[in-house]
Parts: sequence; structure tokens; C-alpha cells
Amino acid sequence: MTAKSYARSIELPTESIFRNLKHARRFAIDIGGSLAKLSYCSTVSRRTSMVFDEPEQDDASHIYNISETDQVIVRLHFVKFETKYIETCLDFIQGNLIQSKDFMKDKYIKATGGGAYKYKDLITSKLGVQVDKEDEMDCLICGCNFLLKNIPDESFVYQRHGNPDYKFQGVSTDIFPYLLVNIGSGVSLIKVESENKFERIGGTSTGGGTFWGLGSLLTEARSFDELVELAERGDHRSVDMLVKDIYGGAYTSIGLPGDIIASSFGKAARSPKDKNTKSFKEEDLARSLLLSISNDIGQIAYLHARIHNLKKIYFGGYFIRGHPMTMHTITFAINYWSKGEIQALFLRHEGYLGAIGAFLKGEEEEDTERYSWGEHFAGSSGLVSPKQKCFDIAKSRSSMFDHLEIDRLERPLLPCTLLLDVNSYYPDTVDLTKDAEAREYWLQCFSQGADKSKLQAIKSQPSSPDAVERADKFKSRYLDRLSVLKANPCCFGSLNVRTLLDTSSQFLSELDFTDPFSQQKQFENEQALKSLDGHLNHLDTLSWDDRQMALAKGLLAGNVFDWGAMEVRKIMETQEFGFADAQDKLQAIFCDNSGADIILGVIPLTRELLSRGTSVILCANSRPTLNDVTFSELQLITKHVAAISGEINQALTEGRLLVMESGQGSPCLDLRLIDQCLVDTIKTMDTDLIIIEGMGRAIHTNFEAAFSCECLKVAVIKNRWLANRFGGDMFNVMFKYERSRRVSASNNTS
Repeated sequence: MTAKSYARSIELPTESIFRNLKHARRFAIDIGGSLAKLSYCSTVSRRTSMVFDEPEQDDASHIYNISETDQVIVRLHFVKFETKYIETCLDFIQGNLIQSKDFMKDKYIKATGGGAYKYKDLITSKLGVQVDKEDEMDCLICGCNFLLKNIPDESFVYQRHGNPDYKFQGVSTDIFPYLLVNIGSGVSLIKVESENKFERIGGTSTGGGTFWGLGSLLTEARSFDELVELAERGDHRSVDMLVKDIYGGAYTSIGLPGDIIASSFGKAARSPKDKNTKSFKEEDLARSLLLSISNDIGQIAYLHARIHNLKKIYFGGYFIRGHPMTMHTITFAINYWSKGEIQALFLRHEGYLGAIGAFLKGEEEEDTERYSWGEHFAGSSGLVSPKQKCFDIAKSRSSMFDHLEIDRLERPLLPCTLLLDVNSYYPDTVDLTKDAEAREYWLQCFSQGADKSKLQAIKSQPSSPDAVERADKFKSRYLDRLSVLKANPCCFGSLNVRTLLDTSSQFLSELDFTDPFSQQKQFENEQALKSLDGHLNHLDTLSWDDRQMALAKGLLAGNVFDWGAMEVRKIMETQEFGFADAQDKLQAIFCDNSGADIILGVIPLTRELLSRGTSVILCANSRPTLNDVTFSELQLITKHVAAISGEINQALTEGRLLVMESGQGSPCLDLRLIDQCLVDTIKTMDTDLIIIEGMGRAIHTNFEAAFSCECLKVAVIKNRWLANRFGGDMFNVMFKYERSRRVSASNNTS
């Protein structure tokens, strides 16, 4: 195949298309007839703050020190582009990564899809690597399992004109069994029972290729996307014969409504012989063709699911590609044939299944360790808007590359075993894709807060010459993302306060602002420690009843100190505001932040629980966000607390007080994905009480969470709009005790 066989008219800006390519260390590629998906693993280096307990000689006043260090993150990159540009992309990779063939000597690239054979020689000659071909079906299943287990909101139900159009299904470790319907040129139906057990149980030759081929004969459409656009505008009733065309209405005795298609293209057969198909509108023909193929695929999929007793059907392949029209027709077909018993499920990243699977095959051979993974929203493309016309989708796809980035987390994450039902648990209280009023408020709130975040980022790195430039980029990129979410709320999965906060943190980290509040937290922790001894002594003078009330008030008062809450931030920036002031703000009786929250609120409560013989696990974020205390900070804080409190010191020595990391880096709390060591310890210690403290963890998330143990949810309402939503005022509190739901359930049945 000569160089002239490939299209080369494409611009490939280094960072916007193949990000971090110079640090890539492993490649895989999935080459289809129309689209190619390149995957590679890279290391991303960035500056971050580190806390340590070795006081500097010239400044021993700090309880711990902070220094800048290099942090290396392992990131998976997936780039999707048209196959016709493959030679240009290989040239780009060769020129920017592989300076000589010796660099990749004895290396290989995993490849799958039909192009793994067609372009084998081209890849070898361009990159100087061996092509290791992987079975396409194996890669599809491997990629699908990976996404369903690791990426929250990967799967969704499409509800045309619904509120919202996309209904996301969350993340679960219990994904088997399921049916994967891969609609490419033809259709394959794969029954998946486990990671390694699956089989093709059926298929049909009537698939995406049929739609495109017949559509090309019947219309002037020049591409698949143009054909779908025609179908979007068409009215199939001028071409299809309906039940009412035969019977004058519904055929009620066998349950057929009058508007159901009795014969696809049936009216074309009844036309006069001298009348060709040009008498029908192209868009009507395209619509009829799309419905005919979708209905058949839907029926075949449903019948196989029923025969094999499968309740979940995932659809993917070139035929889908996120087109609202094709998802609608498939959804209608499954709903009709199953009588609403089964829902058609789609995948946000279905186009990457083969590439992900091919890459993971290489990982299995070279790296036996197992990690958890998280989507890097700051570098990924989102779903198209259901309001976007198919022609616009086609146009954007011809000029843009799609991206998916996934970060490796250093520790595996598992669901919290204290949840009453992991599969029904959903962390977020308000779904902003449904609640238009709340969506408008929070998007505006975060937009207004972007400038404060920018200024805090600059303040955190006063000696950096490019801090202002990087902070400006953060603000610009984050505001752009908020604009995208305003136009298409479902673009990146579920939209809620948690994802808005986490996305902000990702954009900050991407620009080397990993912990903008590190110095602020250090100062507040030191100030709070100065007051701890006197505060504990005061508590010891109180009667039992008064001490319990004081502990509750202290827990709530500490929680007021939240730099992520705009109203509280204004108070702390403009006036002196201490622990006593916070107590005075409270109107009733409810920890996640550094300073007064953890030291004067949580620590005294912990000491009280320990005095009763209770073992306590203090859980803190693994990664920094806002002014929340991190695991590394809490370890050092606890060391200083132990020097003040004999009870704390003894409990640490005896192993009755443990400080552990949650596995998260968010102001909110998603109990579907917490650190495996924490999960194991919770089970080993037979934990029977969980305390969730803070507005992000107990109100924005987990407000409705049900647990198999006793639970205490504690928070101060630090947002005026949210307080009004609850029918209260600023600084109202929640101190909510819940009995074990499992006990209640057993009592109800006895």
C-alpha cells in the first residue's frame, strides 16, 4: 500500500491531540474500517505539596513542614480518529516519540480490529515495532468489563425528550451476567458471564453496514452521519405500511395498535410500476430503513436475552456512536418487544472498548498488579447533546478528535460494606440533570467562585513566576467546561455538586495547583492545637449530659470553617472569626476540614468514644481538596494530639485508634469507591457506627444513604440557597441519628 493511499490533510497539534505523548511507554490500537482508536500509557509529572514532620532548623514553630515535590501519575490516553488519517497519525507519533527505531527495539504494539491485519506492515515500517494482534471479541469484552467496573456513570438509559434524556446507572462490581450487542457492519450478540467466560450466542448480517449500504442506494447521502441526519428529519409513515393501513385501525384481538409497522417499505411495493423510489422523499426512506433494522436488532437481542435469562443488554458499535436517533430507535424496539421489562443500556465510551481491551491485554502480560482507575474529566470528551442535530455531530466529528483519559489510582477501591444495599446506593442528593432550578444556581455559583479559586491558587505559590498564567488557564478552562455543562448537563455523566467540585480540583491539579490551601491548613491546624489542651480540660469539668452537648456543639462549630462555602469564606476573609464565634452561630445541634473542625471538633468526640472502650477509625482523604484534612496531615496532627492527650496516646499505642485514608480526594463522599484497606479494617473490627460529618459528605452526598449499622450524619448548612431549600437559614444544623436499617428490617419481619 503506497503513501498515496492515505489521507494526509490534517493538523495535529501536539498537546491538544496526543497529550503527554513524549512520556508514553506502551501502545495499543484498534483499527476499524472507519474509525481508529489509539491507546497509550504515559506518566504525567506535576508539582505537589508534601507534608513531613522533620522541623526545619530555622523554623521549629510549625507542627509539620510543607515542601514542593514531584508527583508522577500513570494515565491512560485513548484517542479516536478516522482511519483514513492513520498514516499521518503514525508519522506524528514517530516524529514526536520515537526518535530512532532502536528506541522501540524488541517492543511491540497490541492491535485489534480488522485493520490490525490490513495495516500491520505500515505500523511496523513507521514505528519499528512488532504488531501483536489480539482477538477482537476478547478485547471488546475486556474493555466493556473494565469500564463498567471502574467508571461511574459509564452506562445509561436513553429517554428521548425525557428529563433528563440520559439516565445514568452508576458503578457496580456486580456486573455479570449481561448481553453485549455489538452493531458494526453486522451484529454479534455476546453472552458475558464473568471476566473470562463469554460466548457469541447469535447475530445477524443486518446491521450498520446494511443501513449504510441500502441507504447509499436509496439516497444521495455521502456518509453514515448524513444518512442518520436524513432519518432524523424523515416520516416513515409515507413509506411503511402500518397496521391501520391494512385493518383501518388497531388489530385489537391480537394486541396490535394501529400505528405499529406491519411491513417496512410496504407502501413502496403498492406504488404503480412506472413509479420509482424517487417519488418518496429521501429522508422518509432513510427513516424507514433505520426503523426496520433497529426493530429487527431489538427483537433478536430481546429474544436471546430471554432465552438465556439475561436482564441487562448493552448496545455498542459503529451503528450507535452516541447518535440520539439510533439510541432512540433501539430503545423503542427493546421496550416494545420486552413490554417494558428490559431497558436498552448504552455506554458513554463504547467506541473505545476494543482499544481499552487491547491495552489491558498488554498490561496483563507485563504488570500483574491490580489498581483502580478514575476518569480524568479535564482531558476527556463528553457525550453529544441530544439537542444537537446529526449533521452537526458529523461535522464536529470530521474536525475533532475524541479523547478519553483515565488515571491510575495507587490503591484499589471497593464499596463500603456498611451500606445496606450497595447496588441501590446512590451518593448524590440532588441530580442536577433533572432539577433545572438547582442546576442553574450551582453552575452560576461555581462560575462566580472560579475567580476566588484562581486567586487562592496564585496565593499558594507566591514565588512561582508562572503562577498567574497557570491560574488564568485554570479559570478559562473551568468556565469553558461549565458552559458546556450548562448546554449539555449529561455530557460527562451525572451532574451534581460532587462532580462540579471534583472537576474543579482536576483542572487545578492539571495546572500544578494540587493543594492550594496547604499553607492555610497548616496555619489553622497550628492555631487549633494551641487551644486543644484547654478545650479538653474544660470538657472534663462538665457533667456527663453537659459534656455530650458540648461535644455535639464543638463538632458542629468546627464544621463551620469551610473555605469551599462562599458565604463562610466571605465572613472569614472580612472579619475575625473563631471557634467561639462559630458556636454562637449555631441555632440547633452537627467534620471534614482542617483546623478547628478536626482538632477541636472531631478529636474531643474521638476521645469521648475511646473513654467508653470503643475503637475508632479516623478516615481522611487520600488526596487534597479545598481545606479538607488529608491522610498524611491527619497522621502528623494525631501525633501532636497524642502529646497533649494521654487517652489519645494510649489508644494509638494499643491500636484502638486508627488513622486511615478513604481513597478519595473530594469534599464529598462516594461510598461505592473507598480504599480496600479501609474496607477490610471495617469488616475486621466489626464496625457498628458510622459518623459522616460535613456538608459535602452528609448533605450533598449520603443524605439519603441507608446503612446496615447505626449512623450519625452531622453538618452545618453553610449555603444560603441550600438552607432555603431545606426550609431553614444559614448556619442551621443537621444532627441526624439513624438506627441500623438491617435491624429495622428484621424487626418488621419478626
